Amino acid sequence: MLAPEVKALLEYMRTQPSVALADLTPEMMRAQTLPLSENSEAVLKVVNTLIPLPAKDNEAGSKDPIAVRLYYPASSADVIGALPALLFFHGGGFVGCDLDTHDGMCRTLCNASGAVVVSVDYRLAPEARFPAAPEDAYRALLWLSQEAETLGVDASAISVCGDSAGGNLAALLCLLSRDRQGPAIQKQILLYPVTSPHCDTDSHHKFAEGYFLTREQMQWFWQHYLGGTANVLSPYVDLLAADLENLPPAVIVTAEYDPLCDEGKLYADRLAAAGNHVDYQSVAGQIHGFCSFADFIPKGREVLVGLFGA
Repeated sequence: MLAPEVKALLEYMRTQPSVALADLTPEMMRAQTLPLSENSEAVLKVVNTLIPLPAKDNEAGSKDPIAVRLYYPASSADVIGALPALLFFHGGGFVGCDLDTHDGMCRTLCNASGAVVVSVDYRLAPEARFPAAPEDAYRALLWLSQEAETLGVDASAISVCGDSAGGNLAALLCLLSRDRQGPAIQKQILLYPVTSPHCDTDSHHKFAEGYFLTREQMQWFWQHYLGGTANVLSPYVDLLAADLENLPPAVIVTAEYDPLCDEGKLYADRLAAAGNHVDYQSVAGQIHGFCSFADFIPKGREVLVGLFGA
């Protein structure tokens, strides 16, 4: 059964003006996307900076620095020495959202984890299609590892986290780190992650519409991200088809009424079958994105804080 506050949120969303998906452009989607939470939880400090261009352009041809936002936890005011880091990738279907939309979530993660959260403004599709976002993610990992001392971070204690499409990037970054021999990742925290482009699980059909994220929207996102079918079978696209051995311990959270629920559970099962440690939970009564809606869904903050045993 849908949680009462989730049901109320969905009813409110249905009263809002909308544009038919067939008529929606990425620019229109971004213009309509506001910060997902007004939560302004205080942290010790927030630093906006840029990851400079590498000496040689990466494979995806990046021509610009990558913006990142670092959050230092309130508890670190009395800490002597380097802090663990949580490299964070926002959701938005690879097409939308940014550092501001997920500011509230990052603040909560920062204080709950006691880590420096590093939120990455990776390139979006369709202007920059696969593999641009994964390459930006890997570049951010390299930068964080190389600049750890300057940033007050422990280079041996870097974990990754992301929600939805950001969960895909966090999981994929673990594969890239393994395949490219580092930098090492301590843990992966995946919130209702996108793991496959096929959109054909039971939950994709059962919750195809009426529960915030729709199956049609996911197909729209994948089309913009891939621009065709050539990359669909790549293990760096379809994570359910990837070699999943020798990956960092994983925490995976799904929502009961989410089209992505089954593919998140399948990924958790396949990680475990490959010999990795996995903590999995499906949160009853919740929809995709519930951790972002802290203003409406208190369970979202509860789950985020609970990730770190607080």
